[in-house]
Amino acid sequence: MDPIIAALRFQPLLPLWLLAGLGVLAAAAIVPALLRRASGAVLRAVAFLVLLLWLAGPRLVQETRQALPDIGLLLVDRTGSMQIGERAALAEQARMKLEQAAARLPGLELRTVGLPEGGSAGTPLIGAITRALADIPRRRLAGVIAITDGQAHDVPADGAAPWNVGSGGSAPLHVLIPAKGEETDRRLRIVEAPSFGLVGHRVDLRYVVEDLGAAHPAGAARVTIRQDGQPPQLASVPIGRVQTIPVPITRAGPTAVELQVETLPGEVSTLNNRAVVEINGVRDRLRVLLVSGEPHPGERTWRRLLKADPAVDLVHFTIPRPPEKDDLTPLNELALIAFPVSELFQIKIRQFDLIILDRFQNRGILPPAYLRNIAEYVRNGGALLMSTGPEFASITSLASTPLGEVLPAVPLDTEEATVEGPFRPLISAAGTRHPVTAGLPGWQANGPPRWGEWYRRIEVGDARGEVVMQTGDGRPLLILDRVGKGRVALLLSDQIWLWSRGHEGGGPQAELLRRLAHWLMKEPELEENALSARVQDGKLLIRRRSLADGPPAAVTVTDPDGAPTRLTLTRGAPGEEDAVLAATKPGVWQVTDGSQTVFAAVGAANPKEFEDLRATATKLAPLVASSGGSVHWLDPAGAPELRLVEPDAASGGTGWIGLRRNHDHLVTGVASQTLLPPWLALPLLLGFMLAAWRREGR
Repeated sequence: MDPIIAALRFQPLLPLWLLAGLGVLAAAAIVPALLRRASGAVLRAVAFLVLLLWLAGPRLVQETRQALPDIGLLLVDRTGSMQIGERAALAEQARMKLEQAAARLPGLELRTVGLPEGGSAGTPLIGAITRALADIPRRRLAGVIAITDGQAHDVPADGAAPWNVGSGGSAPLHVLIPAKGEETDRRLRIVEAPSFGLVGHRVDLRYVVEDLGAAHPAGAARVTIRQDGQPPQLASVPIGRVQTIPVPITRAGPTAVELQVETLPGEVSTLNNRAVVEINGVRDRLRVLLVSGEPHPGERTWRRLLKADPAVDLVHFTIPRPPEKDDLTPLNELALIAFPVSELFQIKIRQFDLIILDRFQNRGILPPAYLRNIAEYVRNGGALLMSTGPEFASITSLASTPLGEVLPAVPLDTEEATVEGPFRPLISAAGTRHPVTAGLPGWQANGPPRWGEWYRRIEVGDARGEVVMQTGDGRPLLILDRVGKGRVALLLSDQIWLWSRGHEGGGPQAELLRRLAHWLMKEPELEENALSARVQDGKLLIRRRSLADGPPAAVTVTDPDGAPTRLTLTRGAPGEEDAVLAATKPGVWQVTDGSQTVFAAVGAANPKEFEDLRATATKLAPLVASSGGSVHWLDPAGAPELRLVEPDAASGGTGWIGLRRNHDHLVTGVASQTLLPPWLALPLLLGFMLAAWRREGR
C-alpha cells in the first residue's frame, strides 16, 4: 500500500505583501497595549491572530506517494586490453555477482552496459558512462560501478565526475579492477615513423623502450630489428631514451620494419613489446630522356604523355636534320641548340630512369662508344624504349650497332621488312596475362578490339622476351624483354599517334604508354611475375601474378609467431591468383611461393588501447575521490558486497561498495482540507472581539 504523507500548507486570500502589512499594523496596535497590560489586550491579540490566520488560508494536504527505485549503472569494459590474461573472466564473475546482489536489494535497479572495442580511440570509459546516463534522471542516480583495467583515455583534466557537475548530487564512482594490484609493463613505442621514403635514400625511424610501473627500471634492454626478412639486427638500448635507426629504402613499394624488445620479468603482457612500421618506397621525380630522330606526327604523342605526368622530368631533343645536310648557314645565325651528345650519353646517362629513342637512326650523331654506353646502361639496370619506323629496317638501323645486342629483335634483312597496309593491333595470349597490356580499354576477349587500325609495321626475325601485342597473323608488334638488370621495350610501328588523333575511334594510347613506361621503370604494380601481400580490415590479401599458364600455385604463409600455413591460390583474372587469410596477430607476416618471398606488416588493431597494458588505479583515482567512490581489486577476493547507503553516509569500505539512496517518489494522489473555514473563522473572530469589548467596558 502506498504511504500517505500529511503536510500543512497555506493558500493566502490576499497577496503576501498585503498580508504582511496587515500583520505589521496589528502588531503596532496590540504590542503597546500588551506592554501597558491594558484590559482586553490579550483577547484583541487573539482576535487579530484569528483574522490573519484565516486570511493566510491554512490547509491540511495529504499526498499519496509511490516510492521510485534508485538506479545504479554497471559498466563492463570489454575493450582489447581487457582480454589479457584472466581479466575478462574476472570481470564476468564480478558482473554476475553484482547483478545477483542488486536483485536482492529492494528499491534498487541496476542497469548493465558494455563498452566494446572502439577502434583507434582507446578506451572512452567516461564517454560511455555519460551516454549510458543520458536516460537516467539525476535525482534517481545511486552511483556508477565500472569494471575495468583502469586504462581510460578520456578522464577529465579537472578530475570531476561529469554526471555530478551542475546536478547538485554526488553519485559515487566505484572502480573494480580485475587484478591483484598495480602491474608493470614494458612497451616499445614508435616516436616518429615516416609513411614514405625516396628509393635510394634512407629514412630515420625513432622509437623508445619504456618500463611502466616498475619500481626500479632496468638500465638497458635488447631490441631485435628486422627489415623485409633480412637477417635480424640486435641492439642494446637504454630504457626511456629515444633511439634513431636509419632504414634504407631499396625499392618502390612497401618496406616492413619490425622491432621487438626483450621481455621484462613480471610484466603483464608482451603484446606491446613489438612494433611494426610500413614505409612506402616512392621514386623521386623520374628523369626521362626522349630523343626523336626526326620530326614526325607521333613525336607530339610522346611529349604530351610525359609532360602530363607531374612526377616526370622530361629532357627532349629532336634531330631536325642529319649532319651531312649542311646548307652552310653560319653557326651564329642558327637558332637551334647543339645536341649535347657527350653530356647525355657519357657523363649523365646513369641519372636517367628511362631513355626513349623515337625513330632514331644511326647517322653518325652517336658514335659507337656512346651506343655501347646505352647498352651498358640497360644491362646495369636502366630502361630503354624504342619506337621504330622505316629507319629500323634501313642501313642506318640501330640494330646494326652495339645497341643491337640488348634489343629483343632485329629487322629482317630484306626489302620487305617495312610492311605497309592496314591492320588492327591485337593483344597476344601472353599479353592478356601481362600487366602492361592486360585489360586495356577497348579490348574484347570474344571479339575484335574497339580501337582503330595502324598502317605500317616492321617485320622482325625471332624475338626474345615476351610478345604482348601482335598483328592479326601473329607477327610481333610490341616486345618486352629483360636484359641483365635492366629492361627493354621495342614497339615495331610508328603509328600509335593515330589513336591519339581519334582515327577510327582512337585507342588506349595514353594508358598503354603509361603502363609501358612504368613497367620499364620497375614499378611494383606492373611486375608480370610477382607475389604481393597486404593487410586490409584484418585480412591478409595475397596476389600472385604469372605469365605461365598452369594450375594454381600454392604459397606458405608464416604468421608473426612463426607458425606456417599452406594455402592454394584461386585463379582470378588472367595471370592473377588470389587468396585471403585472417590476419589478427600484430607483426610481420611472410608469404612465399618457393621462388619469391614478400612481407606484410600488421600493426595493433587499436594502438592507443595497447600503449599501456597495466591494470592500474592511478588514472581514475582523481575521479573516484571527487565523487566519493572507492577502488577495489577483484583478484583474489572477487566482487565486493553491494549495499544501499544514506546520502550522508560513507559509500565504500573494505570489502563493500555503497550506492546512495535518493528517496525519490512519484505523487499518485492529493487530498486537501481547509483548517479554518469562514463559517468557523467568523464566529471566533466576533467572539474574541466581543469578549475584548466587554472586558474593556468593566
